[in-house]
Amino acid sequence: MSGFEILTAGRVVFGRGRADEAAKAIRAHGMRVLLLRGSHPGADRLAADLRALGAEVEEFRQKGEPLLDDLDTVVARGRDLRVEVVAALGGGSAIDMAKAAAALIPTPGGAMRHLEVVGEGRPLEAAPLPFIALPTTAGTGAEVTKNAVIGVPEHGRKVSLRDDRMLADLAIVDPALTDGAPRAVTLASGLDAVTQVIEPYLSCKATPFTDALCRDAIPRGLAALERLMREEKTTARDDLAMTSLFGGLALANAGLGAVHGFAGVLGGRTGAAHGALCGRLLPGVLRANARAVTGQGGEMTRHEEVATWIGGALGAKGDPLDALEIWMDDHGLKRLAAMGVDAADLPELAEASRGSSSMRGNPVDLPVETLEEILRDSL
Repeated sequence: MSGFEILTAGRVVFGRGRADEAAKAIRAHGMRVLLLRGSHPGADRLAADLRALGAEVEEFRQKGEPLLDDLDTVVARGRDLRVEVVAALGGGSAIDMAKAAAALIPTPGGAMRHLEVVGEGRPLEAAPLPFIALPTTAGTGAEVTKNAVIGVPEHGRKVSLRDDRMLADLAIVDPALTDGAPRAVTLASGLDAVTQVIEPYLSCKATPFTDALCRDAIPRGLAALERLMREEKTTARDDLAMTSLFGGLALANAGLGAVHGFAGVLGGRTGAAHGALCGRLLPGVLRANARAVTGQGGEMTRHEEVATWIGGALGAKGDPLDALEIWMDDHGLKRLAAMGVDAADLPELAEASRGSSSMRGNPVDLPVETLEEILRDSL
């Protein structure tokens, strides 16, 4: 067995009602708080609780995907206010913006100096501020990852700011914060969560640690998402939140694969929801990987397990990946063309995706022609 490392947040708390502990935990890190938030009412309660504890709270509402100009604005404001701790209560976008702000406020200069692919990729010059994350969607697992994904419109890309020190000091995963999320949000974020346990399980960088997480989370997450598309169920919310958390832990330690290699490029080009892109691309990538592994005489056990888990959750009588596509269609997930992907751009998009960092975790190296075929079949 080869050696491996485990990277995660300083402390991870999971359970219903645990968000009630957040204000005291945040206040323990400092008086001046920068709070990145979405529209969830829990953010109003958190801000009020912090102020009741004597904290000075500067709130920024994150709308849509984190963009470079917005990040520069948040960082400049945080420096002006000399904030001591950064917190996020919201979806993956709010958490990524807060994570990036916590990283950059103590470091001189702008974000482009540190962004991968389109920037200079320089390491951070100072340790990030303390960072506490509370997710309100079950999808990205961003509360336990070491990177923040930032959109750079002038390059048409979404790229990462990455550093081991960007891991949260505290991640509070309270499934109650996800209760009652709209079905479209649940579908897209849930497909992201499921993809983020499937890809690390199939990754060429998988470890015994990530395998243990993924073997539990793949069938758990698939069953929970299928249930939530039929009815609101507390136990299913809990299971999907745990899947999302396990996905963040797994991807931080085993990487991802071609689905996420595509999603960063397509999301930057179209602005489409990340989870929707992941869900739509997942069947095609799984088919292509299985064909490539078979063609190289590789071990197919994990690919067969994933297909079996998908088929079992959906009650599939035929091919599980066909059943997954039909299930997504039935629940209103758009195809790539409806998300803004133009057929004329497929060669360029395939080439750009092949250079994405997530591709390094794919179980096999897929040629650009195969990547283009996956995109075409998902239009």
